[in-house]
Amino acid sequence: MDYIKQAIELILSGNRELWQVIKTTLVMSVFSTGISSLIGLPLGVAIGRSGFKGKGVILRITNTLMGLPPVAAGLLVFMLFRSVGPLGSFHIMFTVRIMVVAQVLLITPVITGLAASAAGVIAESLGETAKGIGIKPVKQVLLLMRECAPQFIGIMLVGFGRSIAEVGAVSLVGGNIRFKTRVMTTAILLETNKGNFDTAIALGILLMLISFVVNTVAYPYRRK
Repeated sequence: MDYIKQAIELILSGNRELWQVIKTTLVMSVFSTGISSLIGLPLGVAIGRSGFKGKGVILRITNTLMGLPPVAAGLLVFMLFRSVGPLGSFHIMFTVRIMVVAQVLLITPVITGLAASAAGVIAESLGETAKGIGIKPVKQVLLLMRECAPQFIGIMLVGFGRSIAEVGAVSLVGGNIRFKTRVMTTAILLETNKGNFDTAIALGILLMLISFVVNTVAYPYRRK
């Protein structure tokens, strides 16, 4: 109870640094989840409903990438976008944008793999019915996406959960810079290293509360 009380006091304190950390966390998580969903959901549906040759290989690669270590993704992005890297001309190292790039690399395979599984199950039963009543392929895809909508919301929440809880990649490419790229997870790590365990635990509880609020807001849409 003391830690919960401290977390509430942190919120009500009006601490400028805390609110900057929360804002950066939400901006990074929302944008990375949104971009990953725009890429991963259609790609997952395309893979799930199709029976092309090599589908098994692609699914195995996707499932492997779902377990990509965050530090490995962060290292790859760091090597690509550092000043002497092939994409160094973009000059986005140690910014929120590079953190979003790293998160998209991590989250997209998760969303793609889960969307492919969900679409594959529904497409099998929906496809035969749709063909039987003469629905065109394009409308079949739209109908499939509509039927998968509750699952897709759940999948997006999984992606958001991974994004908001990730620390390795964002710490590596973002640098955990105060008032710029510090997020909730890197702030928790920093406070833990400083020995401020009470503050670290309170920040952890606050992070869980934010995730709970997001899931609560999405829950009615998922039920529909």
